[in-house]
Amino acid sequence: MKDSIVLRIVDIGNLEDLSFVKKAAQLLQGLVSNGAAIGWVDPPSTEEVTGLLRELVIASGNNNACLISIWVDQDLAGIGYWKRYSRPTHHPHADIEKVAIDPRYQGHGLGHLLMNKLISTAINAGIEMLTLDFREDNFRASKLYKSLGFKEYGRLPRFVAVGTARYDKIFYALDLR
Repeated sequence: MKDSIVLRIVDIGNLEDLSFVKKAAQLLQGLVSNGAAIGWVDPPSTEEVTGLLRELVIASGNNNACLISIWVDQDLAGIGYWKRYSRPTHHPHADIEKVAIDPRYQGHGLGHLLMNKLISTAINAGIEMLTLDFREDNFRASKLYKSLGFKEYGRLPRFVAVGTARYDKIFYALDLR
């Protein structure tokens, strides 16, 4: 891919830019509409996405979250974020809750770039352990996470329900200590 690729930490200024919020909502809505396994069964409303983004940016002020956007030229190609666990005994650790890449840009290494940025920001925030989970049929995600050093630490058989279909929920972790 020869286009200009830029990774940005999303801050309050980005949220005031309504075009960013709209692009983020459209990205997530489009992915979910096409069956992406990113936590929603039905596409999230623009209001829901706006609330999520705002919550993450506010939490980022205390190093409790980090939201990253990845751009190809002027296109929002993806977003991803981690959130620190709130339980005091788990507070040194964080969970990567969403990694979403526009289908037009999948297979070009953008997920790898985004994950590397999420990992580096977690290290800079003092995170000791990064966790994540995904649906068993998300083979691309599994390959990506393994390539970055994540290790499986568990699974819940037939836990994820999408209509009548059931999928294992797989848990991975990366020790940053």
